[in-house]
Order: sequence, then structure tokens, then C-alpha cells
Amino acid sequence: MTPARKKAFEILRLVEGGGYAADLLYARTKTMSSRDAALTEELVLGVLRRKRQLDHLIEYFSGEPADRLDREVRIALELGIYQLCFLDRIPPHAAVSESVDLVKHAHKRSAAGFVNAVLRKVNRDPIPWPNRAVELSVPDWLFERWSKFYGPEGAERIARVFLEPPKTYIRVPPGRESELAGKKVEPTEIPGCYLLLEGDARPFRRQDISSQWVVTLLDLQPGTTLLDLCAAPGNKTAQALEITPSVIACDRNFRKLVQMEGIPATRIALDALKPLPFRTNFPRILLDAPCSGTGTLARNPEIKWRLVPEQLEQHHKRQVQLLRTALEVLAPGGVLVYSTCSLEYEEGEQVVSEALEEADARFRIEYLARRIPGVDAGDGFFAAVISSE
Repeated sequence: MTPARKKAFEILRLVEGGGYAADLLYARTKTMSSRDAALTEELVLGVLRRKRQLDHLIEYFSGEPADRLDREVRIALELGIYQLCFLDRIPPHAAVSESVDLVKHAHKRSAAGFVNAVLRKVNRDPIPWPNRAVELSVPDWLFERWSKFYGPEGAERIARVFLEPPKTYIRVPPGRESELAGKKVEPTEIPGCYLLLEGDARPFRRQDISSQWVVTLLDLQPGTTLLDLCAAPGNKTAQALEITPSVIACDRNFRKLVQMEGIPATRIALDALKPLPFRTNFPRILLDAPCSGTGTLARNPEIKWRLVPEQLEQHHKRQVQLLRTALEVLAPGGVLVYSTCSLEYEEGEQVVSEALEEADARFRIEYLARRIPGVDAGDGFFAAVISSE
């Protein structure tokens, strides 16, 4: 077996056990060649993006529902079908034979003949999909709610974007533009944000354009103090430091704060669901709240298969409390930006409305906006700018 297929199989099993694809890919491909690492990433994320399509194809070509197969057999078939149907540079015989070897390697030797027989039937001829959600590889309930909120065409556009790898954007701090030499980049409407077309992102940070957009809404000025709540992993903190050296980065996860060691902000471990331990108020506050992440499904596709409707209400309750807590330390004349990388109404407009309903009358919504995949570049995001009189 090639290292890439073996590693992809291993990572997909770990993702089904609760792991996160991006973290596992980062940790487990470090020692691989760049070529093998790239193929591993393509296989893992491609299978996760198109999982519902692939499982339907398993049943179509085998007559067996995918969820009735042993996990290892199903994953091997998903990998094989993904290569046969969606990758042009993979020889069909390699996709088939190595998927069979993966099953044997996983001690499911008795299923090797079944996997071989199924994959030899696979072709790229059009097939009838049972419904739009299967065709677009998204859960029924999620596609239905997107259709209600964004309209049927909008929901389809979003889902199609999430089937493809996202574009790569980098953050280039002022004065470092000369370091772009040797890379093929395209400037965006956001100063310092570039679309990377060719070349290595290093030494710059990869940071989605929607994430960079959020920081611009703070209207930071040199010397302005920013309280950055829920700051980890620190991309927005680092972007803010380009303008003002006075940034206090907070997060409840101490380990993640430690990982921000290279970012020269004051770091404080605290739970922002509780009253904040500050004796002063802040002229600028960024609350990029933990959320479902449905705006990032192109880069975090496993979220599609883990999220359930009940979790949206749980996120909503925490987000409302976080926003209420943050508003308590917003200085008169100050600005707070609330944001989430979510497409869901409960995590955006509804949070702002509910939090301000019981807040002091001095707060005012200045701006509400969404970035919608397929309409706007980058991840799906919601942001609200709230001012204090």
C-alpha cells in the first residue's frame, strides 16, 4: 500500500472515533513527503466532503446499505469510490487493489472479495440520486433549514461550494509585501489579505478572508486597547496587533493560549461565560464566539456528519451569555464585534437580538452582515457591530 492511502484510511477511522480531520492531518503527515501528504489530505477531506454521495454509491453498486457494513470495509469502499469517481490522476487498478489491501490490513480479509467486486463495477455514468441532499452530500435537516433561510437555490449553491477544497488566503502584515516574491498571489479588497494561487504559504499565516474581514469591522486605531475574548488560535489577535500593540487575548482553554506563545499579546485564561475580572472597560471588544462552524464545512467537513439540531440551541444559549458578559465591559463610545463562522440564524441575528433585549438601552446595532459561500469569497460568517453610547 502507498503511504498516502494507508494514512488516509487510518485518519478516517480516527475521525469516526471523534477526532478532527485538520488536527489529525497536521499531526500525522509531518514526516511524509509533500506529495504523499497532499494526497493524504485530498483523500481524507474529499471522502468527508462527499461521504453521503459515496455511501449512496456503495449501496447502488453493491446492493448493501453502507451503514450495515463493518466500519473498515465501508471506509475502504469510500476511499476506492472517491478515487474512481472524483480523481482523474489515480489509475483505476491502483484505487481498486489498494482498497482491497486496506481491508486485508484491517483484519477484514473475508471482505476482500466483496470490496474487489464492488469497486470493479464502479464507473462515472450518471446515476439517479434519491434527493437533492444526497446529491449534494449534506444531511436532510441541514439542507432543509438552509433552503428556508437562504432559499432553495441559495442552499444548493452553499452545499456545492462545500463539496470542493476551499481557496487559500494568507495574511501579509504591512511592510512585508516584499516577502511575497516567488509566490503567485492576488490581492483582495481587504488590505493585507491575499489569495494564494501558487507557492508555499510560509512564512505567512493562512487565514481565511472572512476571518480577516471580521477584524476590519473593529475600526482599530493605533494605541486602542482591544479585549479579544475566545481568542484562540490567535489569527485575529495577530491581525489586530498589526494596528495596536495593546491586545488582551482571553480564552478558557489554557492549552490553546500556550500555543499562542509567538503572538505578543497579553494572554489571560478565563471563562467568558462568567463575569469578567476586569476593573476597567474596553473601547474595543472582539467576541468571535464558539459555534457550530457550519460556515467552514469545506475545510471541516466532518462537522456535517456530527452536528445535530439540538446542538444549535446549546450553542445559542452560550453565545447569548457570552455576548451579555462582553457588553458589561464595553466602554461608553466603544465598539464590540460579535462574530461566528456559522450560517445558522440561531447563532447570529437571534443571539444579538436576545442579548440586547435585556441589555442597557445605551447599546445600538450599527451593522449586521453575513458572508455566504458561493456569493462571497471564503468561509460563511456572521458579524454584528454593536456600539455603546
